Amino acid sequence: MTNRRHKVRTQLGRTAVKIFNANDRMNQVLIEHLDPAAWTAKLPGKPPSTTRTIAAIFTHMHNMRAKWIRLTAPHLKVPTQLNRTRCTQQQARAGLAESAARCAEMLAEALGGSGGRIEKFLRDGWAKPWPVGVEMLCYMLAHEAHHRGQVCMLAHQLGFPLPINVTAGIWNWEKLWRECGAPGGPGSDS
Repeated sequence: MTNRRHKVRTQLGRTAVKIFNANDRMNQVLIEHLDPAAWTAKLPGKPPSTTRTIAAIFTHMHNMRAKWIRLTAPHLKVPTQLNRTRCTQQQARAGLAESAARCAEMLAEALGGSGGRIEKFLRDGWAKPWPVGVEMLCYMLAHEAHHRGQVCMLAHQLGFPLPINVTAGIWNWEKLWRECGAPGGPGSDS
């Protein structure tokens, strides 16, 4: 690999870690500000088998991260699965923080140009493996953004809308990056 390509891959790995950390911070912010009564509330008029609770959505996000790690980077410590019916907000926050740290390790190794052990991204046992690349990060972010949208909508439908400063705040990437230890924000090497 040429020096320039290696430098680009190394920068890509560092940036991917920062982006995923900001992504997880968005999840943490939502849980921090979510009314506890909304956590396991069921949507009225809908059969329980057709609608996930907010607790089930966040545990699904964590459990999918654990699956990505187990299938893609089995040499990393795989986080323990969370139970969607018994998981508390505090347990979800801790679990998501742990799985985010492992995903960040996986992304750094896969995209960092260090010649690590990760060659393919496996989303699920049924899915065709992908070569590691930006697509891996994009898939992971899209999956989580989809479920964050579900959480915001469900909280609103349940009568527990998140404050506007929270829903708008998850779009303030400069602040999110600072909160994740990257004071320079997007585009900087800090």
